[in-house]
Amino acid sequence: MSENTPAAGLPAAPSPVRTLAVRMTDDLRAQLDVIAQLNDRSVTEEIRIALEAWVRTSKSDPKVLARAEAVRAEIEREAKTKQNAIEAIFGSTSGAKTPRKPPASA
Repeated sequence: MSENTPAAGLPAAPSPVRTLAVRMTDDLRAQLDVIAQLNDRSVTEEIRIALEAWVRTSKSDPKVLARAEAVRAEIEREAKTKQNAIEAIFGSTSGAKTPRKPPASA
């Protein structure tokens, strides 16, 4: 598998690729090098495949799902608080904007 071939189950559309530096022990790196060689892939591809599998697993982890719901609820509470603050300062933003009257001249 080449560096540009998407892993199984992922869309083939190109997406931006970002670099991530990972620190690991010499022993872990040596094992990773051997696994990459045995699978005829680069170390980068092995790491990408492992991370994609971990993300898929995390998406179905009940603890992660519960935490995601808690975070989502907190985000919604914060957004509502900010929305209420904006409405308190500027009035309702749901209707059409009312143009400001120019200041009266003396």
